[in-house]
Order: sequence, then structure tokens, then C-alpha cells
Amino acid sequence: MEPAPDTPRCPWVGRLPHDIMMVRYHDDEWGVPLHNDRDLFELLTLEGAQAGLSWSIVLARRDGYRRAFDGFNIERVAAYGETDVDRLLSDPGIIHNRRKIVSAIGNARAVLGIQQDMGSFDAYVWRFVGGRTVQNRFNKLDDIPSRTPESEALSKDLVGRGFRFVGPTICYAFMESAGLVNDHPVSCFRYRPPSGG
Repeated sequence: MEPAPDTPRCPWVGRLPHDIMMVRYHDDEWGVPLHNDRDLFELLTLEGAQAGLSWSIVLARRDGYRRAFDGFNIERVAAYGETDVDRLLSDPGIIHNRRKIVSAIGNARAVLGIQQDMGSFDAYVWRFVGGRTVQNRFNKLDDIPSRTPESEALSKDLVGRGFRFVGPTICYAFMESAGLVNDHPVSCFRYRPPSGG
């Protein structure tokens, strides 16, 4: 079903028909709780790739990233070597930044370590919000923080486990997009009040 142009959305989304990709991402994905390790790894990788860029640039290349990174199969990415780095640096479907590419490979290896220690990346990530979505109640975009104590704690722990491109701001964007936090303002049709409240 095509998104309705007059539906109230978050101000960062843009307008139809020009920003259909961002509108669909907002309507169908942003803030929806993720509990699949592969999906969480993909999202963390893409949020890291966004550093210094706009989300729309990364989102437009998501299919390219999925193809280039073997569907974000964690075990396969963790096994990448220098030949794969060179391949990725010449891939026209992704952003050519050696540090970000190398960090994605290292992060896959670190995810495997977390899976071994804690059973799943999902269990690890969600413990930073007590296992349930933090439901915020913001009235406007300016009210939404760029980092929180939870994102700082997640960032610190990830860095301690060898992750890169996981600063507190990147971690908070990851938490918002993966549904650990609901930051749709109350005016957005995707905002949902807490149950019983």
C-alpha cells in the first residue's frame, strides 16, 4: 500500500512523492523492535557507515551493502580478509571508506564473541534498556537527545569488546532505529503511548 501524503510523520522524514524511500523506512521500519542478530548487525553496520553522512545516502545503498556483505551473514563477514577489504573498496554499491569497512569486519568478529558469551547479540543489546522499548514522549524534534546514559553505556561496552564506529551518538541512532527506543514524537502517527497509560 502506498503511503498517504497527508499522514503526520516525524519532521526528518521529508515529503512525498520525492522522499518515498525515507517515508517507507519511517513508516515500516524505524523504531520497530528488532530481535534478530543478523538484522541488528546490519543496522549497526549501516549506522556506523552513516558517520559524517546523511541517513538517506546510506539507505539508498542498503541493497548494495546487503549484496557486498553477503546478506550481513555474521560468520561470513567475520571471516573476511584483506582481499575482501579491497573488493569492498572497489564496490560501486557501498561507501568507500577503509576504516568503516574494516570496522564492519571487526565488529562481526566481536558479535561472534558476544554470541558465544551471551547466547545472542539480541540478548546483549536489549539488556541496556531492560529488555523492553523505552517509550519517550517528545513533542518536537528538538526535544529528542542525540545520546543518553543508555547509549553511552552501550557504546562504552561495545568499545571495550573491540567494536569501532560505535560512539554514543551512533549507538543512540541505532537504538532508535532498532526499536530499543521509541522517539516518534507524539504528533507522528507511529507514536504509541505505553500500554495502560
